[in-house]
Amino acid sequence: MLSIAGQTYASLEVIVVDDGSTDGSGRIAEEFAKHDSRFRVIHQPNGGLSAARNTALEVITGQCVTFVDSDDFIAPQFVESLLRIRRESGAQAVLCGWHDYAEGDIPVADGPQPFTSYTPDEATSHILYQRRGLTHSAWGRLYDAAVFGDVRFPEGMLYEDLGVLMPVMQRVSAVAFTPQRLYYYRQRPGSILATFNPRRAHVLDILEDLERQAPTAFPQHLKAIQSRLLSAYCNMLRLAPDGDQSVAPIIKRSWLGIKRLRRSCLFDGNVRPRNKAAILLSLLGRKALTKAIRR
Repeated sequence: MLSIAGQTYASLEVIVVDDGSTDGSGRIAEEFAKHDSRFRVIHQPNGGLSAARNTALEVITGQCVTFVDSDDFIAPQFVESLLRIRRESGAQAVLCGWHDYAEGDIPVADGPQPFTSYTPDEATSHILYQRRGLTHSAWGRLYDAAVFGDVRFPEGMLYEDLGVLMPVMQRVSAVAFTPQRLYYYRQRPGSILATFNPRRAHVLDILEDLERQAPTAFPQHLKAIQSRLLSAYCNMLRLAPDGDQSVAPIIKRSWLGIKRLRRSCLFDGNVRPRNKAAILLSLLGRKALTKAIRR
């Protein structure tokens, strides 16, 4: 909260959602709000990250919206810089670079850097093909609030940001990106995304659903979705522990998915080299692929 309160752009509406916390952070937020009228605290039973974001989206009144996760912080000029780029570019979604940091790290601040403008289709393609620093994450960006409208994050799922990617991108006319790292993303060794958990297979659910929708809803992105899905299948094989029968269905699902997509992705000139290397290794069998990608 301190990094938000200390923004160089001061005219903020800050919605703090206490999502069933048990560590006293809700009380800390209330104390904070007593001394800063820009902050409003909402308490609710634990529903997860998506539920917290959706609660905030229901009550915001500002023209723009950004999301800051509880473990993370933002550079003092985060809001001011992204608003300036929004004004200069006319974009309804402005993305920035980020620092990964661990507890005790002091990331070095970046100086100003130029931005690049993209059409929504270009930005979506870069995100799905995992290139040029553009990601699907909800954090590290500023949106026109109207973009969300009735769009909400899928609750109870990991990779919820991917779940809103297509509807959000279909509601903007321009996207801007600056590589300046203005967001600080905390790396936690014990977090769900840092280890294997069967819930990580939610990414497969979301991407497979996008693949099913693509032929009629957004056919121009079918190949890019398949590339991202292939990458997710490979990541499941890399992380899923051998010999654990509870994850055997995920391993089987991922291997069958790789075999289904490898031919089309191999001949897609936009697929990144590491994915193509995985495809070639897969021709030697699942064990050879798994061994190689775990190195």
